[in-house]
Amino acid sequence: MGNGTELGRVRGLGSANEGSHHWWHQRLTAGANLFLMLWLILSIARLPNYDYATLHDWMASAWAAIPMILLIASVFYHFRLGLQVAIEDYVHGAARVAAMFALTFFTITAAAIAIFSILRIAFTAGVVA
Repeated sequence: MGNGTELGRVRGLGSANEGSHHWWHQRLTAGANLFLMLWLILSIARLPNYDYATLHDWMASAWAAIPMILLIASVFYHFRLGLQVAIEDYVHGAARVAAMFALTFFTITAAAIAIFSILRIAFTAGVVA
């Protein structure tokens, strides 16, 4: 037997056994964000200049583009996990479904735009228009 009443089990009320999975993913992405943000800060601090051309050339390198894409993916996934908890706790009914849809749409769209921008810089480096 488990915790809760039989009626609660029939209705699907109670633990969905997803809490530890969600908690673990938040901790993993928090660690990845910490490591990758430290990389970003140190990499930018080591640049000789902070003008557009220097930053563009730096981002065109695979040594910068790949960790930056990983940072974008990790930050947006962590962002979604955190807001998902807030929505599940404070939004109810049909509004919850709409809020979760909007959150997922925004997260995927914003991350895709950021990753596309990084890839465009990386793949078009050295191309004269």
